[in-house]
This record gives sequence, structure tokens and C-alpha cells, in this order.
Amino acid sequence: MASTSISKAEKSYIQAGLLANPPRRADGRSLHDFRVISLETGFAPLSNGSAHLSIGRNPHNGSGGTDIMASVKLEVESIEEDASDGGRIVCNVSCSPSAYPHLTSGALDDLQYDLTTVLHQTLSHPSLHPKNLSIIPRKKSWLLNLDLLVTADAGNIYDALFMAARAALWDTKVPRTRSVEYKSPKSLSSASGDMDVDQDTTSGFDTRKVAHATDFELPDYWDEGEILEGRERWPVAITLNLVKTIHFLDATLQEEASCASRLLVVHSYESPTSPTVQSMRMLGSEELSILHLKNLIKEAESHTNTMFSSLTAKLEDEDFRRNQKARERFGKRR
Repeated sequence: MASTSISKAEKSYIQAGLLANPPRRADGRSLHDFRVISLETGFAPLSNGSAHLSIGRNPHNGSGGTDIMASVKLEVESIEEDASDGGRIVCNVSCSPSAYPHLTSGALDDLQYDLTTVLHQTLSHPSLHPKNLSIIPRKKSWLLNLDLLVTADAGNIYDALFMAARAALWDTKVPRTRSVEYKSPKSLSSASGDMDVDQDTTSGFDTRKVAHATDFELPDYWDEGEILEGRERWPVAITLNLVKTIHFLDATLQEEASCASRLLVVHSYESPTSPTVQSMRMLGSEELSILHLKNLIKEAESHTNTMFSSLTAKLEDEDFRRNQKARERFGKRR
């Protein structure tokens, strides 16, 4: 993982502040405080779901902070004989060169690959798979493409990626489909042996009481549909930055550079009170004992619960804001 380079003196100064009593950080936060999180959903009108997330952005001029844009696009794909039914989820993370000006193109590709691997392996797990990605069983399904663009990195990139992904998936609408079956028109031969005459001149496609669907149609407009099934389950990540006997959250680039190791813990939520460890990854060279690791996982669960509640509240506020805006726009047209 790329981070900024700092001198030994800077590293020692940052660690001394974190280990002090009370702890001292450059921006005045406590060890477990996050920077301000800004979230907007639905910013990309041509996508099926989108979100724009910033952590630590300056409220006065909009500069600084970690900035990520996420977008979901659904495509129809045919299911091959040996492929699994029910649709697929594919994640991709791209990093703007301006977010990492100190990296070469090769190093930037490696970083994108690492971020994509962590996100894709977690979100594409069968336990999180939505049930409404199927269109025609064993024939057609939705391919969900989740693309994330990192435009600025001021630290804590993993937490920000998972928050942006959850927000975009929360905002996703799956178009409703209606199965179509083709029935050959019945014909009647005349008694005199003349050519056959169709009894029914209507289309051979039938959408009523479909027994063997051959295709589908979209009864909705492009921006309508149903929410992605199980959107409450999408995981939340917490990165524990480790310095000797303590850990802290939402590290800046300089604080990340002062840490020998970080522990990334991702929890999914079947319900708000029952988190499940979805994935876990150790970043860095430091070794941890089993007892220390167990304690850190418990601490991570507590922090993730707080983040889950805060992020869900922000998403619900965004839903209310957009629905109210849509009602006002509809009222002006009448």
C-alpha cells in the first residue's frame, strides 16, 4: 500500500503524540475519532446507483481529504452452461494519477490491483449475493459492475472504499422485468384446400401465464426499479492502525507512515445487532499474537457498529432528501 514518506524524526514525533496521555494528534482528534464524512448519493444520473464520498474534506473550500466516486451499472448477460445462476458482481477500483503523483505507472497499477482484489473478494462472496439479479433462470441475469474512482487519498483509503461501495449499492435500483414467451399463431386450413388463414393476427409474444420464458421486457422506465435485495447487509470496514500497545482510527497519510502494521476488519450485517466478520487482512510487517489479535477483532467490532449506525443514518437522510426533491419537482410540473 502506498503512503507518503516521512523522516525518522517525524515518525518518532507522531508516535510519541499517539502514545502520550492524553494522546495528541495533529488535527486535535482523539484516537478513535473520524474526520468529517461527506456523502452524496445519486450524483451520476445514468448509472443504476452512485455515491460520492469524502473523508476530511475542508468545508470552506472543498479541498483536501480522501475523495472517492462509486457507480453501479447493470448489464444483461447470458448464463453459460457451466456458470452459476443468479447474476454476478464485479468490482473495479481505479486511481487517478493526481491522487498518487509520487507513484510510477507500474506502481499505480499494482495499487489499483490490490484495492480491487480486496474489494472484489469481499463483495462478491456468495453470502452477500442479492437475490434479485436473476432475470430468466438458467438463461439470463444481471451483471452488476461496481466501479470506484479514487480522486484523492489523504489516508484511510480502505475504510473509504467500503463506505463508498456500500452507499452506491444502497442506492442501486434493479429494473423490473417481465418474462415473455413465444407461441406460434394457430392456423386453420380451409375445406377447399386453399392456403392457411391465421385465426389470430396478434403478436406471438405472450406475457400472460408464461410457462417457458424465452425472453424478457422492461415494464419500467430507465430510472425506476426495485432496491437491491439485502442492501442492509453490505459490509463496513474498519482499519486499526497499530502503534505498540495502542490502536487508532482514520489515519492520515503521515500517521499511516508512522505505523508498522494495520489490521483491516470487514463486518457484514444480517441485522443491525448481529455483525459477522466478512474478511480480515493484516497490512504491514509486524507480527501479532493470537490473544492480541482476538482483542483487536473485538475492538474492531465495536468501532464497526458505530460506523454502521452512522453511515446508515447518512444514507437514510440522503434517501429522504432525494425523495423530497423529487416531490417538489413533480409538484412544479403539475
